[in-house]
Formats: sequence, C-alpha cells, structure tokens
Amino acid sequence: MSDTFEENRRVALGRLLGQRAIPLPRGITSVCSAHPMVIEAALRRASSERRAVLIEATCNQVNHEGGYTGMSPADFRHFIERIAADVGFDVDLVVLGGDHLGPNPWKTLPADEAMRRAELMVAAYVEAGFEKLHLDTSMGCAGEVPALADELTAARAARLTVVAEATAERIGRRPPVYVIGTEVPPPGGATHALDELDVTRPEAALATLRVHRQAFTAAGVQSALERVIGIVVQPGVEFGNENVVLYKPDKARSLAAALTEMPGLLFEAHSTDYQPTAELRALVDDGFGILKVGPGLTFALREALYGLAAIANQLDVQSRSTSLPATMEKVMLDRPVHWSGHYSGTEEEQRLQRHFSYSDRIRYYWPDRRASDAIEDLLKKLPKSIPETLISQHLGRVYPQVVSGAVAPFARDLCLAAIDLALSPYSRATAELNHHSL
Repeated sequence: MSDTFEENRRVALGRLLGQRAIPLPRGITSVCSAHPMVIEAALRRASSERRAVLIEATCNQVNHEGGYTGMSPADFRHFIERIAADVGFDVDLVVLGGDHLGPNPWKTLPADEAMRRAELMVAAYVEAGFEKLHLDTSMGCAGEVPALADELTAARAARLTVVAEATAERIGRRPPVYVIGTEVPPPGGATHALDELDVTRPEAALATLRVHRQAFTAAGVQSALERVIGIVVQPGVEFGNENVVLYKPDKARSLAAALTEMPGLLFEAHSTDYQPTAELRALVDDGFGILKVGPGLTFALREALYGLAAIANQLDVQSRSTSLPATMEKVMLDRPVHWSGHYSGTEEEQRLQRHFSYSDRIRYYWPDRRASDAIEDLLKKLPKSIPETLISQHLGRVYPQVVSGAVAPFARDLCLAAIDLALSPYSRATAELNHHSL
C-alpha cells in the first residue's frame, strides 16, 4: 500500500469509525443484508476479531414506507440491536449505513415526486442514527433517460445532503459521512453473462468528485464535503447469474492512481461477492477500502439450508415435512416480482436460476411466512447432532471445520458456519497489515 493510500485510508476510515476501532483496519467489509442469520454471523465474527462492523440497508429493502422487508430505518436499527444483544456484541461497535439512497424505489414516478420521497427516506435514516449514507441518484425517473448526466446526479445528491445535514442538526446528532458516485453497479449483480467489464476511467472519477463539489457548494452544504469519505467506481468486479468476473489489478492501475489526487478519500467497491481472498486483498491494496457484500452471504446460507434438506431426505425426515426447495419454488412462482426481470432462458434454466443463481434473488423470499415455517420445520425435525458423513456429502463447505471440532454438527451452527466462511476472505483482506494470517 502506497503512502498516499495509507493516508487516505487513515482519514476516511477514521471519519467512518470515529473512536470505535483503534488501530484502524486496512479496510472494512460492508455487510448488506437483512437476514438475521447473516447479521448474527457478521456480529460473531466481528466480536472474535474485536473489530467494529459496518452493516448497511438498501433503499428498496428498508425505507420510511417499509421497503420489501417491511422495516423502516428505525425498525432495522432495533432489529440489529436485538441480535447484538442476543450474541453479546457491543452495539456501540455497530456502524449502520444506507445503501443506494435515492429515488430508485420510486423511479416509475415523476422525478420531483420520487425525489420528495427520497428526501423523506434520507431524513428517516438520519433520525434512526445511520452514520454512513451512500447517495445514489444516478437513475432516471419517469420520462427520463435511464442514466443521468453527472451534473444532474450530483445536484440531486446535494439535494439529499441538504436534508441529511438539516435533520442531523435538528435532532442533535453527529452529521453522517457520505459516499458518492455516478458509475454505480446495479444492486444485486448483473442480469446477464459477463466476460469483461469496463473499468472506470480515472478522469471520470475525478470529474465525479469535481461536479459533486460544485453541487454541494451551490446547495450550501460545502461543509459536508469534508465528510465525503468515498467514491463508488467500477474496478472491473461483478457477478452475473452464472459467473463471476474477478478483479485484475493491472486493468485498474490508472484508476487506483487517481486516488493520489483525492486526498482523504477511498474507493468503495460494490458487487465484490464471490471474489477470492487474493482479489479482495488486491482491491484493498489499490485503495478500495470499503468492500460491499450481500448476495454472496445469503447464497452461502441457501446452500447450507438446501444441504440440510438433502440430509433430512437421507434420514427419511423429508417424508414427514415439506421439502424446503419445493416450498421455495412455490413461493417464488406465486410472487415472481423479485426474479422475473432478472432471470431468462428456458423454463428449466429459469428454475435453476431461481434456486442457484449467484444473484441469489431467492433472498427476497426468506421472510415469507411459508419459507420461515419450512425452515423452522426442517431445523426441528433434524437430529440435534448430524452425522459427519452426511455433512461431508452435502455440506462440504463446512465439513473440515466440523471434523476439526471448530463447528458443532448442529443444523443452526452449520448455517452460521457457512456464512462465516463466506465472510472469512473479507477479514483476511481488510485486516491490519501484520495480521494477514487471520
């Protein structure tokens, strides 16, 4: 890591974490999920590492109107705090962030109405104590082109910043830190097969910063510029339904070098799910100090749950309970809104994607009562201690930890361990320089 990157890291992460984590990590994982097992696994890992944890909610998932989880920002905060209390994690070490905050949930409406609702959402996030806001106003609303010009995107981001700053002042909270950016990957991954991606040009990243500085100044919130800690850019990292594009440092060398002209800022990398440890570490080395992950964690959970369902079938428990995969298929077919625009191909190809896509659109359906009842039934019917040989056959991801005694052969422990293993590469990538062996 160069001296410039080290200084940017220190300043940006220092503003994000405050007095929470000293010494500062090289980078931080942004856990983007509302699944209770994912949150529990993330808190348990952070506790074992004695680190702060960054947990983010997206605008579609959590907003003042409820989002698809039915939770407001205040509800989400209480949800996280309850899990933290259950696992004995210090809630003061939890940093809450809002992801893709902007008009996206209402983009079918005219821009003024969509932005009015986005303002209410941002105010609700600040009121609930969210400290990191990723402002994403890059999408067009009704009657607009899909991708807006940088100047309009920056002006709308500044408009939301005005609301955030005023809300923090009104309620006496420390004002939030911000992440900006106009080259924002779609939430949840791409919808098509991927080979190569265009890396953000360094001049485009510098232009993004310039137009946001102008817009914030014009809106009278230039003081908030001191709390802009990162910019979202495309480093050449993404996943589709069936493949993953790995980070190639050589292709992003000139982009990374642009950070030397952005004092105090980091890059924020979206869609880092499924990247191996070496690629994640290279991202951090190149100044991508915030690594966002979400679908990759629920993918690991789904894999574990389906493995447990297969074990139940081997133990002849399946005959006395509803098949979890069959239940999920029915739930997704009954409400195709969360996957129908993302999966394509023949009926059989779409069926496979519904259950096994890297995009993991199935994650939207776990809160459904039928799904939660099926999981509860499965976990109850399985024996307390699951035979190691069946774990080897159907839960290979966690089998070595079971054999070593690090993980108990209990159903819930196996699910948490699967999620934890998906988090492990992020710990290795973001740990302090002298702790790479974690």
